Amino acid sequence: MKTSRFSLTPLVAALAFAGCTTMPEVNSQLAQARSDYSAAQANPHVVSLAGGELKTAGESLDRANQASDKHEDAAVVNRLAYLADQQVALAQETARRRYAEFSVANASTEHDRALLDAETREADNAERSAETAQRSAEIAQRESEASQRSAEASQLQSAVQQQIQLQRLVASDAQSGAEAARLETNEAQARSRRLEERLGDLEAKKTNRGMVITLGDVLFDANRSEMKAGGMRSTQKLADFLRQYTHRTVMIEGYTDSRGDNDRNQALSQQRAASVRTALLEMGVGSERIAAHGYGESYPVAANNTAAGRQENRRVEIIVSDDSGRILAR
Repeated sequence: MKTSRFSLTPLVAALAFAGCTTMPEVNSQLAQARSDYSAAQANPHVVSLAGGELKTAGESLDRANQASDKHEDAAVVNRLAYLADQQVALAQETARRRYAEFSVANASTEHDRALLDAETREADNAERSAETAQRSAEIAQRESEASQRSAEASQLQSAVQQQIQLQRLVASDAQSGAEAARLETNEAQARSRRLEERLGDLEAKKTNRGMVITLGDVLFDANRSEMKAGGMRSTQKLADFLRQYTHRTVMIEGYTDSRGDNDRNQALSQQRAASVRTALLEMGVGSERIAAHGYGESYPVAANNTAAGRQENRRVEIIVSDDSGRILAR
């Protein structure tokens, strides 16, 4: 009996360990897409003004969820989740644009109403002025005082002119408000188009730290920090973006795979990050807007036991700040 009681302990420990190893790994990209989609669903403007775009984003998110449930490759899940997240962002931007257009339409209606009121008041004033002039003429005729009749007519004419000028000022203010609303809508549309174009050119991915541009290992010479022509082209696009959006800053982070000496990997990751920073400086971006750091083999995005995984881990990531220039720390 004593021997049997002690033999259960290894079996219980093994079962507990097996249970721990089956816990699902959380995919941060997918979690972000789910969170952003839920926020968009909770926004009545997005639901009512960009329902079609939001539906498309939901379908993409369903595909990402299915891929995750089937335990497909993390890169596949990431791509599907990133596509869903971008479609959520497009739905939100579309809703903002259509809401601005609706505001312009309302502003135009108010403008037309103000003009109609002004014209009506002007007609009423003219009619009243005509009646007063008639009465004045009758009084002047009865009193036979031509000079008094002329003075009264002059005063009435001045009052009418002042009223007309006042109505014109009211109409001008209404027109200025409508024009300002139109200009704001046009600017919002232009910003949306520019942002979409820049995101497409830079192939940036939205993460919880901000928009991330990845320069793969193929853009550098093997085990060296010098960028190839492809890497320089990507860096030039980033420099063009930063010159246009002067309130944005970047954090450049270098990474390696797990092979080789730790110190050598750390140095190589730092050198590659510094190489990108130097290229941006030479392209005219201010040094106060660029930070660089090497992380060596830390923070892998794929397993290091395959060639494909190691190649994904050998990378330089460029995190673009939000409008306030803020970047979340790793």
